[in-house]
This record gives sequence, C-alpha cells and structure tokens, in this order.
Amino acid sequence: MRALVVTCMRNEAPYLLEWIAYHRHIGFTDFLIYSNDCDDGTDDLLDRLAALGVLTHERNRAGGKKSVQWRALNRAQNHSLMDQVDWIYGADVDEFLCIHAGDGHLRDLFAACPDAQGFALPWRMFGNAGVFDFQDRPVTAQFTRAAPQSLLWPWRAVQFKSLYRGDARYDRMGVHRPKLKAGAAHGLWVDGNGDAIIETAGTVLPTLAPRYGMAQINHYALGSVENFLVKVARGKPNHSGDAIDLSYWADRNFNTVDDRAILRHATAIAEGVAALRQDPEIDRLHRAGVDWRTRRIAELKQDPDNFYLLSRILHLGPTQVLSGPQQKQLFNGLMRLQQLKQARIAQGDTRP
Repeated sequence: MRALVVTCMRNEAPYLLEWIAYHRHIGFTDFLIYSNDCDDGTDDLLDRLAALGVLTHERNRAGGKKSVQWRALNRAQNHSLMDQVDWIYGADVDEFLCIHAGDGHLRDLFAACPDAQGFALPWRMFGNAGVFDFQDRPVTAQFTRAAPQSLLWPWRAVQFKSLYRGDARYDRMGVHRPKLKAGAAHGLWVDGNGDAIIETAGTVLPTLAPRYGMAQINHYALGSVENFLVKVARGKPNHSGDAIDLSYWADRNFNTVDDRAILRHATAIAEGVAALRQDPEIDRLHRAGVDWRTRRIAELKQDPDNFYLLSRILHLGPTQVLSGPQQKQLFNGLMRLQQLKQARIAQGDTRP
C-alpha cells in the first residue's frame, strides 16, 4: 500500500525533518513537495532529501493569476506519482495527522473503516502553550495545549483536510478536499469519529459534538510568539492578498486542554530525525535553516509594528472558549451573511 502526501512550502527548513520523520513513521510512503522562493535553504534541503530517495521535490515559482499553492496543486494532479499510489493526502508542514485508532498508524485508520473511500480529517487547533522563543525542538513536544473536543467557533475550528483513495473519480486536488469529475460520486467518506458523512459543499463539518474519536489533524498554526512574526511576514500561500495578523492569532491560540496523544510516537520521531541527520549535508542544511530563522526573527523585532504585535499578543493571553449557545449564534450569523453575499452576487453586486 502506497500513501502520498502532497504539500507546498516556503522557508520551513527547521520543521521539515520532524514532519517527514513523523509521517514516514505512521505509514506514508511518498512525499510530493513543491517549494517556492525560499530564502532559508528549504529548497536545497528538499533537493538533498530527494537525492537520497526520501521524497520528490519540484520547484514552483510564484507569479501569475493563481496563488502559489493552487499552482502547486494543479501541477500535482498531473504528476506521475498520482497514478502510482493508493491514497492521497494534502497537508501543510504545520499539520500532523494524529491517529487515535490502534497504534496510531495509517494501517489502523484503514482497518477501522475498511470501506471508506475518503476521510474528512478534522483540524484541532494547537495554541502556543505560552512559548515565546523560537527553539530548535520538536513542534509536537513543545506545543501540547489545544482546543477542546467540542468547538464550533471560530468557524475554522470545524474545517478538515482530506485523505482519499487515488482513483479516477477526482478531477484535481484541493486545499481541503478534492474536486470530483463530472458525474462521479465520492462514495463513502467518514469523519474523525469514523462516522459516515453526508455530502457537504464546503470545507467544514459544523458540529459542537466531540469529533476526534478516531483521528485528528494537530494544527500547529502559530508556534511560538517569535516564530509567528516570520509567518506574518510570509503571508498566506493560498490567499496571498490576505494578511496574517492579530486576528489570525486570536482565532487559533487555544490552550484549553492538554493533548499529548501524538507523543506516543516521540521516540520514533527522534530516531527518524536522527537517521536523516546522519547525512552531513542534511544536518548542515537543517542547522542553516535554524540560523536563518533566528536572524530573521531578530531583524523583524526591530520593526515597530512587529514590536507592538508581540506586545499585544502577550496582553491577549490564550483565546477563550465561548459558551455553546454563543458559538452557535456566531456560526449561524456567519452563514446568514454568506447567504446574503451569494444573493447579491447572483444579482450582479460584486461588492465585498
């Protein structure tokens, strides 16, 4: 059984080896990674890993009408690897698939739902756990505070990413879900509890019920406070015109509960990273990426806007979980606003 991860990245050298080691350990066999406009040597590190047969690396320059992430996904659909694998999974380097079933490997996930054609794997937001400094330590060990089992608002808390069978029914990949060919059907898809889901047009599965019984995606979207400055400066890969700012932090900094489930793989992660770093060039490129980020953080902290951003983040503290009725009210209000917007667009009104 071959399972493929597809992603794109920029300036992620300090985090790459842990992410690769972990996903190899739980059963992914292939990695198709698109890099773009890297300053920290991520592209060179990917080239070296590709030369050693660990992954497939393609360079993907920014530019044109499509965002860099969408350009990568469109290119990936025509890559020869897509016809060679049994399962396809799209994820970012700050997302770790944490499987609760069995021993926490892909084989356990598939055994739990043998008839599933796809898995809508829910995000679980992991906050900064009070970590201020950027550190060259495993993300999975540093950030162990997360959102609760039940969360509907902010609405991104109920988004998912997709792991699905690599067959001919899909026209192309998507950031959150694949697009079907005309006339095709998804077949049986299940959620993070292993329950069958009804076809949904969007990228959310809105519920206040617990949803991580079988699997979740640990989403380390923030990292440390210092690391967040680098993310702010880089911007979003799929919405390059959208700023990453204090609202982004506030929507994701949930430190409500302790979640260390992924750490049952900590020894395997450490051994996998150590094995990769046995190659002197990989070790050098990893250290160079850490040094670049350290210098970049020092540079960014000299900017007054970033200085005030740090200050405001410290004032905010962890994001509070609203009551269930408040969450429902906000989510339903957003749905009404979106319906009104769609109605205006249908009438030719294209205002934001």
